[in-house]
Amino acid sequence: MTAAPPAQPQPPASDASVSGQASPGSVPAPAQRRRRDEPGEERGNGRFPRGLALRLFVYVVAGHLMAGFLFLLFELGGSR
Repeated sequence: MTAAPPAQPQPPASDASVSGQASPGSVPAPAQRRRRDEPGEERGNGRFPRGLALRLFVYVVAGHLMAGFLFLLFELGGSR
């Protein structure tokens, strides 16, 4: 069995890369993308994401319609 070679130590980060300024000839790292429903800094107004609010509204309306239908069935069944 052969042993893996020891890992090479990484050089310390330079001040330019820490401050966000790339050195000449370096390639900037790609920006990480956020999903649409994730709140970001620009959406820090305390509101729900639009998709969640729409789903919640539909579930509440559908739940009330189902409960109303069951109530109607029990009222009609109990009147006989």
